[in-house]
Amino acid sequence: MCFIGAIELHARARRSAAARSWRHVVWAVPLLLGGALHARAQPATEAERLLERAKRYEYGVGAPQNLDRALELYCAASAHGSSEASYQVGWLYLTGRLGRRDEVLAAAWFQRSAGQFPPARAQLQRLDALDRPLDQPPDCVPRAALTARVLPPRAPLAAAPPARLAQPSPAPAATVRAVERRDIVALVQRLAPDYRLDPALVLAVIEAESNFDPNARSPKNAQGLMQLIPATAARFGVSDVWDPLANLRGGMAYLRWLLDRFNGDLALALAGYNAGEQAVLRHGGIPPYPETQGYVLRILRTLENQGGNRRG
Repeated sequence: MCFIGAIELHARARRSAAARSWRHVVWAVPLLLGGALHARAQPATEAERLLERAKRYEYGVGAPQNLDRALELYCAASAHGSSEASYQVGWLYLTGRLGRRDEVLAAAWFQRSAGQFPPARAQLQRLDALDRPLDQPPDCVPRAALTARVLPPRAPLAAAPPARLAQPSPAPAATVRAVERRDIVALVQRLAPDYRLDPALVLAVIEAESNFDPNARSPKNAQGLMQLIPATAARFGVSDVWDPLANLRGGMAYLRWLLDRFNGDLALALAGYNAGEQAVLRHGGIPPYPETQGYVLRILRTLENQGGNRRG
């Protein structure tokens, strides 16, 4: 079957399914973070109940999106012993989704969960903070009280005095090169697993959106590598869309959200990334826009040719 035919069949099937209650779809969306799957409808413990509610508020699935309420519930779940909740608090502080990026507070929350939640240990290794002395237990700081902080560099080890004084050679001139495609590929390969995304999928989206140009701007004011419009950038805590790392994190967070929102349906998630999730909901499937249909087909073909993970 040709790709256009597949898309048309997909759209008809989605419109038929839309006649059934969306409530069942919403409650079936896997609320996943850090790789944890919660398949049962009723969590067994108070910590798990709080964790599930927090995820709903963070991603706007089954509840209005409210990051302040999500933070409050994650902190409560952590107080009841949930290591995953501690990790999620640290992740909110690290990514700047609450408006400011606080590496010190994030690292303290990762340390709280590192013993039982491996992704927290991985984040600490990246921050070089596994053994740093940080306040424990860390505070649950609301958005309004957050300050932007970075972890200070470690003090260098004292070097042995030289045997004899020598005239220092002149330092080489510092060179700064532009961000290249290989840098972007390396970043995506490192970051995509944090969002439970196949790097091949993210790279295909970047190629379709900006062709790996960090300075790309569309006529609709979509900006940067993953072509974030200002509203989407603000929604996912991106304060500088021209920072390639921040743009990648925001775009991947949005792509992960779309996959969760559409129950892992990659075609619908891609259509939502191009046309907006409301257009997908309004049409009950891939919108009948030539640009969006071509966009979805182009990325699916790229993944098929590369053998990428079609379900993200």
